[in-house]
Amino acid sequence: MRKSHPVRRVVLATAATVSAVVLLLSLKPSSDPGGAEAAGAVPQQTSAAQESPQGGAAAAGQTTVTGDAAQTQYGAVQVRLTVSGGKITKAEAVQAPSGGTSTQKTELAVPKLNQAAVARSSADIDSVSGATYTSTGYKQSLQSALDKVKAAQAAGASQEAGAGASPGAGAAQVRTLTGAAAQTQYGPVQVRITVSGGKITKAEAVQAPSGGTSTQKTELAVPKLNQAAVARSSADIDSVSGATYTSTGYKQSLQSALDQAGG
Repeated sequence: MRKSHPVRRVVLATAATVSAVVLLLSLKPSSDPGGAEAAGAVPQQTSAAQESPQGGAAAAGQTTVTGDAAQTQYGAVQVRLTVSGGKITKAEAVQAPSGGTSTQKTELAVPKLNQAAVARSSADIDSVSGATYTSTGYKQSLQSALDKVKAAQAAGASQEAGAGASPGAGAAQVRTLTGAAAQTQYGPVQVRITVSGGKITKAEAVQAPSGGTSTQKTELAVPKLNQAAVARSSADIDSVSGATYTSTGYKQSLQSALDQAGG
């Protein structure tokens, strides 16, 4: 019987191995990303790319602020706002007059006032006929809430601007703030303060009751209230005897100004 030559066996084995390798390579799927895209495959998005454009940053830009309660002849009115992108997106009254005809007037007026606040994004809205007191209080509290939004935005901008400033720069900052006008039985009281280093350095009434005995009481009370505001740097000050209404209105407006200052 004829024997197979050793060299021939080596050649045949090598040829078989090469054929097997070629076959395996032809069956292996391409892993080239470019090839996959060319074939119509969609690359998988990262978790950040898959998030809805309505979530995340847009939701984080919303701010909800509650204005100071405004006292009216029939009860307090207090407004809460949701603000996004510098616009009012929602307005609601968390306090409003109730009881008797007040409930009916509130149910009539508040929805209209809410709509007007959102439409105009300001406190410059029309009063609702038949609900003058509620409308006036609503606008006062609405303005207070807007003032707080502006103060928060200004504080944020100040912090960003001062991020690279010297450590002592913030202490030298002087701010002048005007509180919301507080309505009293004898007229509005409105306070303006100057704040530096977290302290009130100056206080003055830009509105106060006048006419008849109101002028005399204002001239008696306001200087004392101004001094007390500077001395205590808060709205926790004593009323002036004989000028209770003016004192109460002064403290309300002073607190509104302090809220804007963050104090």
